[in-house]
Amino acid sequence: MSDHQVTIYTRAHCHLCDEAKELLERYGLQLALVDIDADAQLRQRYTTCVPVVIIDGKERFRGRVNEILLRRLLTSSQTPAE
Repeated sequence: MSDHQVTIYTRAHCHLCDEAKELLERYGLQLALVDIDADAQLRQRYTTCVPVVIIDGKERFRGRVNEILLRRLLTSSQTPAE
């Protein structure tokens, strides 16, 4: 599952962000973290929505990451070995 590109828009002292990071790392995903407070446009766009999780270029979660949906998403995007 580590071949997915995952970006988390986050901010300091965000317990939901910490929970999202821990859950995604448990699935072996490599995370790119983006602090929204370092960019005025991102802060305005995501101010009350963090964490925002982007997987393979698509926004998948805002706020809490649902583990069941995450598992389904990662499982459905795997291609069978030939």
